Amino acid sequence: MTIADSTPSFDPRPTPPADAPNVVVIVLDDLGFGQLGCFGSDIATPNIDALAAGGLRYNRFHVTALCSPTRAALLTGRNHHSVGMGFLTDVPIGFPGYDGRIPKSAATMPRVLKDNGYSTFAVGKWHLIPRWEQTAAGPFDQWPLGLGFERYYGFLAGDANQWTPELVQDNTFVEPPATPEEGYHLTEDLVDRSRRLILDSKHARPAKPFFLYFAPGAMHAPHQAPQEWIDRYSGHFDMGWDAWRDELFAKQVAEGVVPADTTLTERPPWVTAWDSLSADEQQLFARQMEVYAGFLSHTDDQIGRLLSVLDEIGERDNTIVMLISDNGTSAEGGPIGTHNEHRFTHDRLDDFDDSLARIDELGGFRAYNHYAWGWAWAGNTPLRLWKRFTWLGGTRTPLVVSWPGRISSDASGGVRDQFCHAIDLMPTLLDAIGIAAPATVDGVAQQPIHGATLVPSFEDPTVGDPRDTQYFEMLGSRAIFHQGWKATTDHVGRQLSIEQELVGSSADFGSAQFETDHWALFNLAEDFSESTDLSREHPEVLARLRDRWWVEAGRHDVLPLDDSLVGRAVALEPNPNPIAWKTRYLPGAGPINEDALPGMGGGIVIHASIEAEAGSSGIVAALGDWHNGWALYLLDGVPVVTFNLFGTAFSAQAATPMSGGSHQLSVRYRRAGGGVPGGPVTVEVDGLAVAEARLTDDLPFRWQIGGAGMRIGHDSGFPVCDDYATPFPFEGTIAEVVFEQPMFAPRDRDADARTDVSQALRRE
Repeated sequence: MTIADSTPSFDPRPTPPADAPNVVVIVLDDLGFGQLGCFGSDIATPNIDALAAGGLRYNRFHVTALCSPTRAALLTGRNHHSVGMGFLTDVPIGFPGYDGRIPKSAATMPRVLKDNGYSTFAVGKWHLIPRWEQTAAGPFDQWPLGLGFERYYGFLAGDANQWTPELVQDNTFVEPPATPEEGYHLTEDLVDRSRRLILDSKHARPAKPFFLYFAPGAMHAPHQAPQEWIDRYSGHFDMGWDAWRDELFAKQVAEGVVPADTTLTERPPWVTAWDSLSADEQQLFARQMEVYAGFLSHTDDQIGRLLSVLDEIGERDNTIVMLISDNGTSAEGGPIGTHNEHRFTHDRLDDFDDSLARIDELGGFRAYNHYAWGWAWAGNTPLRLWKRFTWLGGTRTPLVVSWPGRISSDASGGVRDQFCHAIDLMPTLLDAIGIAAPATVDGVAQQPIHGATLVPSFEDPTVGDPRDTQYFEMLGSRAIFHQGWKATTDHVGRQLSIEQELVGSSADFGSAQFETDHWALFNLAEDFSESTDLSREHPEVLARLRDRWWVEAGRHDVLPLDDSLVGRAVALEPNPNPIAWKTRYLPGAGPINEDALPGMGGGIVIHASIEAEAGSSGIVAALGDWHNGWALYLLDGVPVVTFNLFGTAFSAQAATPMSGGSHQLSVRYRRAGGGVPGGPVTVEVDGLAVAEARLTDDLPFRWQIGGAGMRIGHDSGFPVCDDYATPFPFEGTIAEVVFEQPMFAPRDRDADARTDVSQALRRE
């Protein structure tokens, strides 16, 4: 047989439906129900407002009350516990609803779209990788490229420094393309990359539709924006959160964002009345909100720049754009806000006088700031509470949908009031495109899609809710919507010490015990803001909803309940590749993620084998920055180690320079223990102590949330202290940097014992 006698055949390629629309899903972070202009705010968001004016606003859209769970629900169309994301993916524990991994039985929206001929891009925050899998060693199946996206550029963690983020391109850690001093800002970079991905795809295959998942770090703390955007709001919030909230609510009612009969929930006792604050407190808190507003307006401007590419390629009419927030506003700044969010991470409150003295740094290079929780309360107007709680303030956020080619001009600008949820976005998009959810993917039978399509509501505002039941659970806070009613617990999880202190006080913050939780009952058909508890009037309805919550909890892997952060850390999934008591790192690698490094809190020894001429300078090893971090370096031949703890630098510096040649430079930190914070630090040269210092606080269990990993031979981003400016390259040769955890050293020093990092956390 020859080719003349043969008929060629080719495997079919994935082909999208005819005229398939492009899709852009924008996920903002920690944005409240009332903070966009099109939802009543006076903060300028003209580009998002234009989307709403040409599309639809959904005022009863709901999420899970936390970032990782909402993102998993959105991308899979399934409830968050059913896909292992009952809490943050950073803290995987050994129960199906909380293992932090999207299972193969829940193929994601990008995977389904890719299999149907779409280009798929993710840009921005990911936060869907279990803790031990976020390093350069992978595995990469929970990274964006492992879950259906073909290209990725962004950051993996829960937040990022807008000036100096730890970035990943596809599966590789990379440096930002410019420095803060050169004008770098993360949101602008993410928009640049998004536009490039869209243009590259359309230039190569103009008819191929794309799916872009765009998730900037905004509006999560740190609130950081170019100064000119912040200064636009100078004096704007001097009226305070009470008066601003009243004005916001009046505008929401006037514009039909909330029903005319909505009750504005009262200010809770744990939010101080603005008029009761001192002049200094009002000055600081008003500036915090000016910074937030500038950050939001800057973000909106960049969203406008992103969407302008649709006009440039002539695809605006045939592109579906959806914009949401992953949860309500964040109160993690506490009652007075914070100059440095790393303090919140380690449950430390700010000193007011220090914050006031540094007010001019807010939003800039020297601050990792968050606003006071009075602004979080006001930003969720007219709702109660905030992120992490299943009250509407945590779970009800804006949804804007734009599709000029399908949503008629008569419908445009309308408000839809269907009770809907993040799980509805995937089935809505599949329905709009004309793709059926697959029964199997890669031979794995798929879980049912829990969401339902919202497409009928695009033209018919009277269509019913997509479902009559939706459960909620986050850190022990529980709620359920069923047939127009909502039952909500007053449970307060064990996360913020300041919230725990309010439990049982005159502030009546809520219950800290599952056994004493009160279930409140609301008729959401008549009570938009969850303001009037009807549990006494309708005990039979409450009993029915409580029973239904337990049914849904069992169905979706919600159990066992856990309201503790510390408890989860102790029960953390063991590292499958535990870090040895002694680890070795070499120059020439990219940034080393913290999860590839040993914990330092219980004590650490660092040895660096170096060779340098007399008087040399430069970084030997460094991690973090002047918000939280450490660095070992030479200054004109003088060895120095600096630990910057939440913005306060402690240095041990030798009195004289080292001689030229080869040396072993060592740092020893021993935790004091016995309830005494901190401990002694010693710097050694060739085994002889040359400098000592005393830390007055413990080393943190994690130095950075979304900042720089460890560098060897140079630093990046902001420095750890003012002794040097980055990159401060080492003027010599570094052979190796070795870490030792003495508390885990085996008795037989030649044994190759390995120890789980979670054990270090327990000992800390």
